[in-house]
Amino acid sequence: MLDHPGQIAAIVPCKDEAERIAATLAGLARIPGLTQVVVVDDGSADDTALIAERAGAVVVRHPRNRGKAAALTSGLQALGDAPPQAVLFVDGDLEASAVELAVLVPPVLAGEAEMTIATLPPQASAGGGHGFVVRLARDGIARLTGRTMSQPLSGMRCLSRAAVAAALPLARGWGVEVGLTVDVLRAGLSVREVPCALQHRVSGRDWRGQVHRAAQYRDVWLALRRRSWARPAAGG
Repeated sequence: MLDHPGQIAAIVPCKDEAERIAATLAGLARIPGLTQVVVVDDGSADDTALIAERAGAVVVRHPRNRGKAAALTSGLQALGDAPPQAVLFVDGDLEASAVELAVLVPPVLAGEAEMTIATLPPQASAGGGHGFVVRLARDGIARLTGRTMSQPLSGMRCLSRAAVAAALPLARGWGVEVGLTVDVLRAGLSVREVPCALQHRVSGRDWRGQVHRAAQYRDVWLALRRRSWARPAAGG
C-alpha cells in the first residue's frame, strides 16, 4: 500500500514486458503531477518486476497470470483507502510515448469528464485483426448506453474517484474496457475520448494473435451479456 497518496497515479498491468517497461516508466515520469506508479506483474516469466522496481515503481506480483482485470484491481488495491484524484490505466508496451497520456488528465482534474479514453493514431507496427471484436464492443456499448465510441477497446484511460467507484468490480479479463465504459456511462458520469499520440505493440495475425483475439471476443461478449441483464444505476 502506498503511504502518500497524491493527485495522480498510474497503474501499469503487464506480463513479460522486460524489453519495454523501463522506457514506459520513463515516459510516465515526464507527466506533470504524477506521483504514484504501480506496476502489476501478472505472472511474467522474465525480469519485468525487477526492472520496474529498479525504475522506482511500486510492484505488485501475481505468481500466475490472472488477466488484465485482476491486475488492474490489484493495482487499485495497492493505492489504498485514500485514492488519488485521477488514476491512469497504462499498457506496459507504450515505451516513450507513455508521456502522451498527460492529455487525458486535465479534463478529469477539472471535473469536465469523469473518465477520458485515449484514441490512438495509426500504429507504426504491422498487425491487427479483422475488426470483429471492435464491432462487437462498439455495437454492444451503443445498445446498452446509446453512446458510440470510436475506439471502444482502448485500454489507456484516466478515471476520477467517482468513475473508479462506478466501475468496480471490473469486468473479467479482456472485457474490462467495455465494462468500464458501460458502467461509468450507466452511472450517469461523463466520458470523453481524447486523441493521444501513443504507439504500442499491435497483436499479429499469426496463431498467437488469433488466440488472443478469440479470448478477447469471449470476454467482451461476456461483459456485454452480463450488463444486458443488469439494471442501469439510478440516473444512468
